[in-house]
Amino acid sequence: MQSTGYSQLKKTERIQTFYCSSQCCASGTCDNDAMRQLELGKNKEKNLVVLQVLPELNQGGVELGTIEIASELQKKGIKNFVASEGGRMAYQLERMKVKHFTLPLKTKNPFKLWLNYKRLVKIIKENGITVVHARSRAPAWSAYWAAKKTGAKFLTTFHGTYGIKPKWLKIRYNRVMTYGDLVIAISEHIKKHILKNYKCDEKKIRLIHRCVNVDNFDASKVTAERMIKLMEEYHLPEDKKIILLIGRLTRWKGQRLMIDALEKIRDMDYFCVFVGDDQGRTYYTQELQEAISAKGLDGRFGFIKHITDVPALMMISDVVVSASLEPEAFGRIAAEGEAMGRIVVASDIGGSLENIKDGITGRHFKAGDAESLAKALRWALNLSESERKKMGEAATQFVKENFTKQIMCDKTLAVYHELVNMD
Repeated sequence: MQSTGYSQLKKTERIQTFYCSSQCCASGTCDNDAMRQLELGKNKEKNLVVLQVLPELNQGGVELGTIEIASELQKKGIKNFVASEGGRMAYQLERMKVKHFTLPLKTKNPFKLWLNYKRLVKIIKENGITVVHARSRAPAWSAYWAAKKTGAKFLTTFHGTYGIKPKWLKIRYNRVMTYGDLVIAISEHIKKHILKNYKCDEKKIRLIHRCVNVDNFDASKVTAERMIKLMEEYHLPEDKKIILLIGRLTRWKGQRLMIDALEKIRDMDYFCVFVGDDQGRTYYTQELQEAISAKGLDGRFGFIKHITDVPALMMISDVVVSASLEPEAFGRIAAEGEAMGRIVVASDIGGSLENIKDGITGRHFKAGDAESLAKALRWALNLSESERKKMGEAATQFVKENFTKQIMCDKTLAVYHELVNMD
């Protein structure tokens, strides 16, 4: 009968052989320090528990990114949580069985920020959270203090440029987004903004572009029935070329610029659709409608507040436009249009410079210039079917190679693992 010591010795040898054959040298020998490091890395990876913190869960890019990462973590069996004030997208977390903590995280009140910090400390301790991921400034302050208090790693995502005036106030307030042990920038444009305006070590910035869910934005999956339903519901003409601009009705999104540009190509047969809510800014909606009438373009525009089947609407459209007067942090709509194989026209600023290859996957125009936009629209509407097909295929392939949900999720999870293994 073998002794316990002998059994333990053989077990150790088997462990060493396993690590050497799978991780180390081919000779089957391994020093104990290397083995301990491997075991340590394995243990740390097991301890990855993530809390994402954001103001609310209503519709938007920040919210969508949070849901996408929560879903990927859950799929991989990694324990994760979300804290926010809640909203219309919270039910998606419930369906995925991801616990949501409802806290007043939209507040900027200093006393309430402090209360949120105390609540987050309790959540972190009770759930063994090792990475706190803040996605917005106000909740980031509470999350930062809580991470410092508990020893959890702190990660931030810079989703936009944020306002920086007055500098003495806004720069200090925004700077919390650079306090992460690592900082995610959602585009090269955002990375440059961080480096220009904040004292942030470039070495800790990780570039992870936002994404397109190519499972949803897939032209082959959009049925004729879905397109017919939308055309009937919103009274879209079958005999005109459809130009689509998606974005909330606010001046910087460029709806007024679009009207000015379309006046310059009134000889063409088009119908323009604005998709977006004015969020109570009814004066701007009225201004747009008055401008359309004043230019004699009545009957050429449609307004849709909310729509659930964006892929089908894009398939109905001939041109998808991003007419933003200010730089988009990434420009998800333009990338979604490319994924659907549509002809995309976008202003030559911000994230659009990264997600559109001018003349290959779409066309840029000079931001804020109605003449330049009109020229780009005329070009897009005059493309032959073979030219449209060639550009659409190039655009779809470009998105699949660079901006898919899976690419974004894989890169984000790699950052989580990098953080949890930091000394």
